[in-house]
Amino acid sequence: MLLDLLSGRERAPAECVIEVDGQPIADLYPFLIEATVETGRTEPATATLVFETRRDERGEWTVQDAFGLDPRQPLLAEWKPITIKAAFGLREEEVLRGFIRQLRAEYPEDAGAARLTVECQDESLQLDREHVRKTWGSEDLPASDRAILAELLGPYAPLASDAQSAAGQDGLTNLNQDGTDIQFLKGRAEANGYELLFRRGTVYFGPMRLQGTPQPTLLVYAGADTNCLSLTVTTDAHQPDAVRYEVPPATGSSARSETVQPDSPVLGQTRASSDGSGLRPFVWTLSGEASADETRLRALAQRKANEFDIQKLQGEGELDGTLYGHVLLAGALVGVDGLGSRLSGTYYVDTVSHVFNAQGYRQRFKLLRNATGDNLDSVASIGAALAAIF
Repeated sequence: MLLDLLSGRERAPAECVIEVDGQPIADLYPFLIEATVETGRTEPATATLVFETRRDERGEWTVQDAFGLDPRQPLLAEWKPITIKAAFGLREEEVLRGFIRQLRAEYPEDAGAARLTVECQDESLQLDREHVRKTWGSEDLPASDRAILAELLGPYAPLASDAQSAAGQDGLTNLNQDGTDIQFLKGRAEANGYELLFRRGTVYFGPMRLQGTPQPTLLVYAGADTNCLSLTVTTDAHQPDAVRYEVPPATGSSARSETVQPDSPVLGQTRASSDGSGLRPFVWTLSGEASADETRLRALAQRKANEFDIQKLQGEGELDGTLYGHVLLAGALVGVDGLGSRLSGTYYVDTVSHVFNAQGYRQRFKLLRNATGDNLDSVASIGAALAAIF
């Protein structure tokens, strides 16, 4: 029992909890065949809900014609807010928060095979509705990424900036927006070498978060405590160790080149690189952009260097969601134990695919790492588990 307490693991099977417009869809659970949620650090989170549906004696269909608290409004309708959670006993963890984007009703020859598929997307979807032409910042009143993010998110309240978001650049002048708000935000994230994550009502605008307390550990070959069903780790030596870029000349003088090394924290005991191999330095050259200033070029080069760096080790595997007892989050750290002294340690979660169906709750994931060597601290792991519980 003490081990269960420290691990945060629940004995009850994990369940899928879905709320539409703040209302649980309990009456539709018997018709839900599968719920799949795709999350990642580079793309919007999406969900696909597949229902079987039947026609009653009045000609109404059990799912697409179901009504909510308002008898005039169907329960499942486009643009309705939706939340998908995983329930572990009495505790719930959010998997996706967003909107219903698309409904697809299928009426095949066999009426027993009729289906309704509901496609959803995270809260970034609402930022992709209006084309905006605007100039941010002037010589008299320069803008900053922090101020831009706050102003841009204002109309979408209660959606707000994550407390851990970074400041970005300041002193910005004549910055043109000619697209939707989400397109503009993605451009600003790229210009800073940042990630853009919509999760649990907040927007994270900042670099990869490679420091802090990892999520509960993935346990491989750990006997009764095993929660990771399978895991494959690949080391990729053909990833550059640095990035070179050329700074355009201010006048007619020749351009100068600069080389940047990864500056992200090391997720292990030894950073993975080809240094000491006896080969020439492995440096990748950033394609030139004549109109880009030095600040932008350096940010792009740094982002590329860090991205190459985090790809040095790549893992793919599958979790039993019930045994793990948590929702694995993309864009966050996680410990992996049971792989030996070289490959065990802290990894960065790239993507997670959550699948709820009759077989249970499975999480298929991709992990990234820039180092080798087991850096897991048992005391920190227990502290993380207790923090997850309380």
